[in-house]
Amino acid sequence: MRMVDLIQKKRSGQRLNEAEIDYVIQGYTKGEIPDYQMSALLMAICFQGMDDQETSDLTMAMVRSGDTIDLSAIRGIKVDKHSTGGVGDKVSLIVAPIVASLGVPVAKMSGRGLGHTGGTVDKLESIPGFNVQLSNGQFIDAVNSIGMAIVSQTGNLAPADKKIYALRDVTGTVDSIPLIASSIMSKKIASGANAIVLDVKVGSGAFMKTVDEARKLAETMTRIGKALNRRTVAIITDMDQPLGREIGNAGEVRESLDVLRGRGDKDLSEVSITVASYMALLGGVSASLEEARTAVIGAIESGRALETFKQFVASQGGNSAIVDDPSLLPAASVSAKVKATADGYVSKIEAEAIGVAAMLLGAGRATKEDEIDYAAGITLHKKIGDRVSAGDVLCIMHTNRSDTAEAERLILKAYELKDTAPEPAKLIHEIVEGDR
Repeated sequence: MRMVDLIQKKRSGQRLNEAEIDYVIQGYTKGEIPDYQMSALLMAICFQGMDDQETSDLTMAMVRSGDTIDLSAIRGIKVDKHSTGGVGDKVSLIVAPIVASLGVPVAKMSGRGLGHTGGTVDKLESIPGFNVQLSNGQFIDAVNSIGMAIVSQTGNLAPADKKIYALRDVTGTVDSIPLIASSIMSKKIASGANAIVLDVKVGSGAFMKTVDEARKLAETMTRIGKALNRRTVAIITDMDQPLGREIGNAGEVRESLDVLRGRGDKDLSEVSITVASYMALLGGVSASLEEARTAVIGAIESGRALETFKQFVASQGGNSAIVDDPSLLPAASVSAKVKATADGYVSKIEAEAIGVAAMLLGAGRATKEDEIDYAAGITLHKKIGDRVSAGDVLCIMHTNRSDTAEAERLILKAYELKDTAPEPAKLIHEIVEGDR
């Protein structure tokens, strides 16, 4: 088997079989196939696509490139959740304790963020003392004991994906549904879950800008799940403005606690309840979606979900007192108001620009080596549909940096005001279900 023949085969629109795909992935992971040949194949895939069987084979080849996690020692149906990423997306912090309190085990491995704000692991590390590095035994014990654990993703989980993504990023081959879908699903499959709920973001602050693009990705991932015997549901949710009102690590933890108390931002609460309901359904603790939703709301209203979060923080070495006293979380030395310069209704908030502004304040990383300031971030006071007058506070910037001018410029540019109120944004666009 020669790599050049496989490049030509895919370039001409033919399908690659399982053995050929495995040859490519194993060879590239081991360094036997050079970057220039892998780049050529990735570009051919971008132009010619892959069918469902090829995409499933690619996913499993990447799974086999490294370690897989055996969760068989954890009782029950293990349900994982993945988001394609957005600004202010702290849903994992909310849904995991909800469904864990209902008896659905959540054994989650998450990555760090690169860009706007931190990933789930970074948000958790804003809690004093929180440990994201557990041994496999500690990880399993925690899930069996309190129903959940969230740890940092191991470096050898689907290493082929990490290596291929780095190449895609510099060769203009990121934008390919089969490559995106196999990248996401390979890590989920390797993580050992029995079922997967996918939160596919769409809009200005998401990778997928249109509902059609998001639907194609959602359908591809659910078909991969079905082919690999993982019950999979994808929920297409809006990211045309930041989710919730907090952007930044400690702020997002505070807002997550508000939702778990039943008094959080309505949009964030609704997305979280929807995701948690499908997790409860796939986890087998509810017979219907309606029953699952009732159980999820009950877990919040009764305080069980909040108590589970408190136990989770304590079990991983964090200061669980932050649950009752969020002021113990990191706080910035500077809080600067950004005020509206005109009257009108907020018709648009460019989510990506808000995310970049948060990064400039210290909440995210421009490079992998950058340090995150857990206290930095943005609190939104006005969102789409709100009426504002000149001088009203649009948001508050939190930072330990002295220069906030560029962040403020980006924020003001991100807000678009019009004379008439916009139509209410659609929060949940579609549900794409695999074979349950």
